[in-house]
Amino acid sequence: MITLLAVTRIFPTTSMGLTTRLLVPVACVLFLVGGRVQSQDAKFWNDQAKQTLQNALNRERTLNKNVAKNVVFFLGDGMGMSTVTAARIMKGQNMGNPGEETVLKWEEFPSVALSKTYSVDKQVGSSGSSATACFCGVKANDNMLGLDSRGRYGDCASSIGAAVDSFLILAHRAGKSTGFATTSRVTHATPAALYAHAPSRDWENDGDIPTEEAAKGCTDIGAQLVENGHVFDVVLGGGRRELTGTNQTDPEYPDEVGHRTDGRNIIEEWLSKKAANRTKYVWNLDAFSSVDPAETDALLGLFERGHMHFEADRADDEAGEPSIAEMTAKAIKILQKDPDGYFLVVEAARIDHAHHDGNAARALTDTLAMEEAVIKAMELTNEKDTLVIVTADHSHTMTIGAYPLRGTPILGLYNDGEGSDGMPYTTLNYADGPGGEIERDSYNAVGSRRNLTNVNTGGIDFKQSAIVPREDESHAGEDVAIYANGPMAHLFHGVHEQNYMAHVVRYAACLDYKEHCQMSSAPSRDGFNLWLILVTVFLSVRFWI
Repeated sequence: MITLLAVTRIFPTTSMGLTTRLLVPVACVLFLVGGRVQSQDAKFWNDQAKQTLQNALNRERTLNKNVAKNVVFFLGDGMGMSTVTAARIMKGQNMGNPGEETVLKWEEFPSVALSKTYSVDKQVGSSGSSATACFCGVKANDNMLGLDSRGRYGDCASSIGAAVDSFLILAHRAGKSTGFATTSRVTHATPAALYAHAPSRDWENDGDIPTEEAAKGCTDIGAQLVENGHVFDVVLGGGRRELTGTNQTDPEYPDEVGHRTDGRNIIEEWLSKKAANRTKYVWNLDAFSSVDPAETDALLGLFERGHMHFEADRADDEAGEPSIAEMTAKAIKILQKDPDGYFLVVEAARIDHAHHDGNAARALTDTLAMEEAVIKAMELTNEKDTLVIVTADHSHTMTIGAYPLRGTPILGLYNDGEGSDGMPYTTLNYADGPGGEIERDSYNAVGSRRNLTNVNTGGIDFKQSAIVPREDESHAGEDVAIYANGPMAHLFHGVHEQNYMAHVVRYAACLDYKEHCQMSSAPSRDGFNLWLILVTVFLSVRFWI
């Protein structure tokens, strides 16, 4: 059978003549008729819809109103709806299917809602303000961390009295074990909002703070990892350089030193806050793999000087790095020993970085890596007492466009003859970014956009086209999805302000909303009525006997 994939490899473009332009749609028809899609007639869709409806009806009768003993919060940085859709298709195609029908793990969750990602002062938000909303429960100004709207960019004085704590800090105060794992620097914007209060996401080490602002009492994010974040039991990610001094050599790159100018070693300071015999520090894969969760109560893992590698490049790291799924599993196994429960935040940071590069292949690969982490979390937890949330902080300008036939490779080329220049184009493109610079240079050189006829657009380094030339592709401002499973997941039910998520987490876990705890601990009315009936029957039988 001729498949679309085979044809697109043999004929990488449809701009080579009428024969090729006819062969691709014919191949697609053969694929759809002879492959896995052939039975999708009216009965198929009706049966599918009826089952989905029945599942919804059953859900209404079985809402999980338990207290969330544990919370696992996944944040795909920059994982907008187009990213989720494209990753879903890529996953299916990697499995040899058309792709569009695939379901990602979090798409199986019963509760789905939308989150409005604007910040107090920006129509399109940044990671710092979005993380503050997600974790701290209040919207903030652009590039703020752990501050309410009184905080102003780069203004230390404005941060005084404006601090807001994350639900991770609140969970610690409630006696739970806590931690986070990220593929970025642990001092980067998103994870930093879990513990830091800073009027600039850029103040990652002391040398980043202007002298006049430091004199007003502001401390850098790295320092706050030990000042505030020492209460966490697990910290995993990258960013050694922000935590070590210019006089300290990096263990993986001996020619490199840290960025701190104050001579402090934040790594050693963080470790000193923990019980030495139950605490581990690791910076490579072998050491990480050797950590026994049963013998470890606190774990600090820093696997790069800067960000960790993209998933597509992780195997190239000589020292080795754990995957995001491996970090998630290790963290849960350490934290779940706490009888009072735990909170874990996991960020797939490099989805965002790949999009900024205009590189869809790496963004989608990292999205699927996060799905593996979600799968692992679901295997290790119980939905009766663990609330799992998957969301994004913002979107990106990547689009899925044109009219490609079913099963067209999501990273491939398409040509329906409607393009006025007669050249093929990719299904995925960006509104702005590095791809715009590439197209601008092409116009300047040959008077037209790139001819992708013989280009491997599915290659890991390929950068999709963009309209506006920018060095870095920008964020996008549309709503992003919230997927939830477990106790109180049904509270995600419509279109919400982004800061609402933190309040659901706090309510579900009874951190500062106590009504749910009281109702859950009290005997149910139905149970009382059943008890009363049984007693009545028992006494009646005794009387007649």
